[in-house]
This record gives sequence, C-alpha cells and structure tokens, in this order.
Amino acid sequence: MQTLLGKHILLGVTGGIAAYKCAELVRRLRDEGAEVRVVMTRSATEFVTPLTFQALSGHTVHTDLLDPEAEAAMGHIELARWADAVLIAPATANMIGKLAQGIANDLLSTLCLATQAPIAVAPAMNHIMWSDQATQDNINTLRNRQIAVFGPAFGNQACGETGEGRMLETTELIEKLASIFSHESLRNTRVLITAGPTYEAIDPVRFIGNRSSGRMGFAMAEAAIEAGAKVTLIAGPVHLKTPPKVDRIDVESARQMHQAVMSQIDDCDIFIATAAVADYSPAQTHDQKLKKTEETLSIQLRRNPDILAEVAATGKVFSVGFAAETEQLEDHARKKLQSKQLDLIAANQVANHDRPDEDTGFNSEYNALDIYWANGHIQLEKARKTELARKLINIIAEHYKNKH
Repeated sequence: MQTLLGKHILLGVTGGIAAYKCAELVRRLRDEGAEVRVVMTRSATEFVTPLTFQALSGHTVHTDLLDPEAEAAMGHIELARWADAVLIAPATANMIGKLAQGIANDLLSTLCLATQAPIAVAPAMNHIMWSDQATQDNINTLRNRQIAVFGPAFGNQACGETGEGRMLETTELIEKLASIFSHESLRNTRVLITAGPTYEAIDPVRFIGNRSSGRMGFAMAEAAIEAGAKVTLIAGPVHLKTPPKVDRIDVESARQMHQAVMSQIDDCDIFIATAAVADYSPAQTHDQKLKKTEETLSIQLRRNPDILAEVAATGKVFSVGFAAETEQLEDHARKKLQSKQLDLIAANQVANHDRPDEDTGFNSEYNALDIYWANGHIQLEKARKTELARKLINIIAEHYKNKH
C-alpha cells in the first residue's frame, strides 16, 4: 500500500483490552513502509508493556508528558511535529471524551492539541458505552472537527456480550489510515515539478551551486500523487528517493533543467517550480582543473534562462513559483508573482542558521510558507515539508479548478 510508504505514523494506545491488537498493527504498518512511534497512556501499560511496542516499532515508547530526554522536555511538541498522521487505537470512551472537550492532561491528549497532522480514532468499548448519548455526542463533535472515526465493528466483545463496539481489525484500520493520504483533487491532471539545486560547472571538480536539498520539491511530488495526479519530477543533483508512481528526470545544470522542462511542458497542466535554479552560470567552463596560481580569480558569469517565466508566458499552464527570501518577503514575492505572470507563488524566509529553533527552508525538514495570488494570501505555519506540501497541493488544486 504505497500511500503509507515513508509516512510518519504516531500510534496512540489507550487503556482498553483491544490494546493487544496494536502489536500486530505496528508490525503491519512497518510492513507497509511506514515509520511508527507509539505513545501509551498509563492505563494502556496495564494491558501491554511498552517494551513490546518498542521492539516492534524500533523506537522508544513515550508515556510521560514531561520527558527529560525529549527536546527541552517538550515531548508533545516534538512528536506532534514529527507525525504525518495520528491514529488512536484503541480509542476508549474516556479518550474520545477528552478529545471532544479539549482536555490535555497526559502526553497523548496534549499532542493531539499540538499537532497539525490529521487525527483518526478507532473506538473500542462495550456496546452500551458506545451507544450512550454522551459518547455519541462526543463522536459527532470529533467528526465535525474533521477527526476521522474508524469503526467500531459489530461482534463478540471481551465482556461476553455482543454488539457494536469492537475495534476494527488490523487490515481495515490500515486501509482506512491509507485513505487519509489519498484524494482525487487532481485526478486526471498532469503535474510537472522541478526540485533541488542546479550545479553550474567551473571546471571538472568545481561548480557554482546553492543549499537547496530538494526535500520540498520531492514532498510536492508525493503530495500530488496522493491527490491523483500524474507527476513528472525534474530533479537537480540531490540524494533523495523517488516517490512511488513519480516519473523522474535527473539533470545537473540550469540549462539542462530548462531543456528538460521545455521538452515536457506541452504534456502538463500544472507546473510547480520548486527548484532553486541558478540565475547565472560561468561563461566559460574549463576542461581541466584550474590551478591555484594567482592571488585572485575572476569568473565571468552569464545569465541562465528563466524557466518559470518562459513557461508562464505560454499561457497554457497553471504556473506556481517558489521564492526563498532573506528580507521583504511579501514585497519580493508579489513582484515575482506579477513580473512572471504566475498564478500562485509560495514564499519562505530563509532561516537564520544562528537560530536553530527557527530552522526552515534549505537543508531542513521543516518550512513555513506564505502563499500569494493576485487578490489574496494565506499563511502556512511552520511544519514538516511533507505536511506543508499536502496543504499547498490542496490550495493549488482549488485555484486550478477555479481558473478552469
């Protein structure tokens, strides 16, 4: 199930007898390629030991709200940012009630308030508890907040009674969890994405480049696939795995990227220029390594083709640009939006590397984006690039459909 490949799944285990089923759930999630971390409530540890989940997940199991070993002892923030999705299984009536009321008195309930990732609950309780009006009111509250509810199923229960309240089986939970990452907002749409840096050769061993890691572009490609698009990814020199179902073309220089884009542009509907393409390249590339003979060295540069502007000028493709800025974020982004005749632009402030707590953009798993269009703006707060990519793809899909 490729939609779970590489996903960060945070499994919250609460104090119900169905907790024993979650050992198999962790194993199956890892079989599907997901990375799993487990958070247990205190009562859950009475049913299954944390050591069991540690052995199956390959990670320390978290139980305490204030964990001295966590970053700044703020484990809930660290885990909340790490997760692509949170699945609470089994979800007891008590935990469902806490989520509905916004109570945060343990690690699991607190991180659910702190995460921007989608949350799902898999109810498991006695059938009378499930049908009680208080429980149903709480479930309706969760649904209204876009929290997914998986189940429960009808059948025999641990108490010896029969009714609706059994936790769904592992296979069903995995299928429903995978569906969180799949939607059809870009179905039958062809998306072309550029990612990573470009290297402009000076000689056989030296080049002019930049700090782009390519992570944002690869996350955009993965998110577009999840949205049902057919995706071609043109990647500069990066060391990242190709997302499933993505057609990848590798290039090195800006001119090679330009050639690759123009060869594909007639077969795409949306162009997303995530790559940090070099504006200039050496006018002359030396066949042999330059020797250190002089005190100074001058390299004449020539301007590279503006790939994004050229694509947007055709008027045939919905064009999305990226702008990494160090100052005057909105001013520079809007000027680029207008001068290149783009439909959307996503701008981010390049991080101050003296402030690790603000680490975003290049060489980081995190980013924060301001999205601009002709008459509007939306801000996407700091989150993992995979999460931002899904939100940005949804914004792109909405604007694309409105335009067409």
